[in-house]
Amino acid sequence: MPERSHSKDDRTSQKLADQYTEIAQLTGALAHEIKNPLSVIRLNMELLAEDLAGSDSPRDRRILKKVDIVQRECQRLQDLLNDFLNFAKAGRLKLEPSDLNQQIKQVLDFFRPKAVESQIEVIDYLASDLPTVLLDRESFHGALLNLVLNAQQAMPHGGQLVVRTYGTKDGVALDLIDTGCGMDEGTRAQVFHAFFSTKPGGSGLGLPTARKVIEAHGGEISLQSEPGRGTQFTITLPVPARLPSRTENRQLR
Repeated sequence: MPERSHSKDDRTSQKLADQYTEIAQLTGALAHEIKNPLSVIRLNMELLAEDLAGSDSPRDRRILKKVDIVQRECQRLQDLLNDFLNFAKAGRLKLEPSDLNQQIKQVLDFFRPKAVESQIEVIDYLASDLPTVLLDRESFHGALLNLVLNAQQAMPHGGQLVVRTYGTKDGVALDLIDTGCGMDEGTRAQVFHAFFSTKPGGSGLGLPTARKVIEAHGGEISLQSEPGRGTQFTITLPVPARLPSRTENRQLR
C-alpha cells in the first residue's frame, strides 16, 4: 500500500509539473505576441510625435502631450514584458566553469559610472582563493546586476555598497551590503514575491527573477534588513566536487 500511495503522489507531482510547464510556455508565447503589436504602436506614436513636433498650434500641442503619455505607458509595458520574459526563462541555464570574482568585477565595472553619478562608494573584498563554480554567465550577470541596482535605488542620497566573497563549508558565498533605507518586516516577507514592488511603476519581478536564477544554480539567496540600517543580500553557491580550485589547478601543473 505505501508503494502505491508513493507512486500516486509521484504521478500527481509530475502532472502538476507538466501543467506548470505548459502554462509557463503559453504565457511566454503570449508575452512575445504582445510585443509585436506594441512595437507597431510605439513606432506610430514616434512618427506622430515627429509630425507634431514643429507645430505651434495649441491643438497640436495638446495632442503631442497625449502622445507623450501613450509613449511613456508603452515603454512601461515594454519593460514589464521584458522583465516577465526574463523571469519565465530564468530556470533555463547553460552552466560553465566560471570565476565568481571575475563575474562580480564585470558587473561592478558596468555599474561604476552610475555609482559615481549616484555618489555611491563601492568597496569590494573578493577572496583570492575561491574555487571554481558553475555559472550561466549571462543570467547570473543579470541577477547580480539587478541586486546592485536595487541597492542603488535604496540609496537615493548616496551611500556605500560593500561586495565581498568568501568560501563556505559547502561552496562559496557573496554578500552585497548597502547603507540604504532598509526594509521593514512586511517588505522583507514579500520582497521575493512576483509582482510585489515598493517602487512606483516597478514590475516587481527583479528580485524574484534573481532568486529564481540563483536557485536554478543550486544556490540560495537570503536577506537581512532593518529600516534605516541598510540591507544585506547573501548568495551561496555550491562547488561541484569534480571542479578543483584554481590553487589546486596550479599545484597540478
